[in-house]
Amino acid sequence: MTSPDVFERCPKVELHLHLEGAIPADVLWRLVSSYGGDPAVPDRTALASHLRYTSFAHFIDTWWWMTGFLRNSDDFELAAESVAADLARQNIIYAEASFSPTDFERHGLSPQEIALAMRRGLNRVAGTQVVLNCDLVRDTGPQRAAATLRAVLDVAAEADVRGITIGGSEQVYPPELFAGVYRTAAAAGLRLTAHAGEAAGPDSVRGALEALGVERVGHGVRTVEDPALLDRIVRDQVPLEVCPTSNIQTGVVSDWEGHPVGMLLEAGAYVTLSSDDPTFLHTSVATELRTVAERFNGDPLALTRKAVAASWMTAAEKKDALGQIAAWWSWHPG
Repeated sequence: MTSPDVFERCPKVELHLHLEGAIPADVLWRLVSSYGGDPAVPDRTALASHLRYTSFAHFIDTWWWMTGFLRNSDDFELAAESVAADLARQNIIYAEASFSPTDFERHGLSPQEIALAMRRGLNRVAGTQVVLNCDLVRDTGPQRAAATLRAVLDVAAEADVRGITIGGSEQVYPPELFAGVYRTAAAAGLRLTAHAGEAAGPDSVRGALEALGVERVGHGVRTVEDPALLDRIVRDQVPLEVCPTSNIQTGVVSDWEGHPVGMLLEAGAYVTLSSDDPTFLHTSVATELRTVAERFNGDPLALTRKAVAASWMTAAEKKDALGQIAAWWSWHPG
């Protein structure tokens, strides 16, 4: 039995993290307060209560509320620096943080400005490596997604943007709409993942694989509803960015007992674990690893190694990360 504190202390890797949803609560409250606050959220205690949801749609509404308090480059620098510091505190040695620039166009911010501001903030923190994925936000449609991609490509090297994803209302905007955008991203050398099999069913996962050519699937838990698709996912060892607490908090899954992660592990699927929006969902990678270990006999070391292998790290970065992980576990076997 692995001791509980091991999950907090061990080196970890996170592949599915929304930077805006990972802003530590004290910094988020600072941002809310700096813009005059919100009568519905009068104090720091009320903020915690505000970050509770009755459905996936309610979660999206709360996310949109949050975007009102990131209005300039300084806000994004502060947010990114605070996220990186929190990741380092958790001993998350590598993370891929997605950002959703179109959510902030109403403040007159360009994708380039946001990406570069985030990079400045991230670079202020030692002890963790954070690369960026651009969330093209499917709700804005493929034309807007294409425009966002073009803008981000202008600064991708400078901001260390390594990949793209599409989040949002999966059940309304299927992956097939974005096939051309994904081809452009791939041709430019960006890596490909997409939210699928979360708010929509197995057809969404199949579409992400076939129409978008993704290398990984964000969430993907509803794969289990289609035995043929599950067989394919297992056979091809398609990495899944599974975020169990997120699925429960947003109502995609009713509870831990019914969560598909156990079935996925038992079937031999390629599972990685992430927190998704840890501040919004009151969780962490350590919590996900601990709970999956306790409930489904998941092996934290194996899960972390799989995350490294499925990441956008370079070969040299993977070698270094695996070395750090192996060294820690050799001295802390549990």
